[in-house]
Amino acid sequence: MFKNRHSIRLKNFDYRSQGAYFITICTKDRKNLLGEIKNGEMILNACGEIIRFTWFDLINHNRYVLLDHFVIMPNHIHGIIIMNNRAGLEPAPTALIEIIRQFKTFSARRINKIQMTPGMTFWQRNYYERVIRNDEELNCIRQYIEENPKTWESDKNYPVNK
Repeated sequence: MFKNRHSIRLKNFDYRSQGAYFITICTKDRKNLLGEIKNGEMILNACGEIIRFTWFDLINHNRYVLLDHFVIMPNHIHGIIIMNNRAGLEPAPTALIEIIRQFKTFSARRINKIQMTPGMTFWQRNYYERVIRNDEELNCIRQYIEENPKTWESDKNYPVNK
């Protein structure tokens, strides 16, 4: 369902709006830097562990963010970010693009520090996002995220499939 998705920014859409967003972020040049898949399970390396920590730490820096399903793959991540201002009366103060910027910046700095490669680019410049429009779509995306390690060899980000 999501193998041929494209990042299409919706014109006039407020990416601070309450709602759920499906996010995919790839490493620079889609290099396998986060670990490896063995028997359908992701085995994180040190970089992958930093990615996991940084992802879950986002809630400590963004009051209106809830995190849903998430998976780290060898060269990309998938996650669901829910923007929720709780009162529902106004948009959350932090836009989705700022949350992604935080994640990419914080994780890259931590990785570059342990690898002693200050200033090296770790992530691909852009990212993919999809506004999740209903519960059925949300459940399909959750299933896709959960099953992604088991279908790694058919994934469009698998090194042979690029």
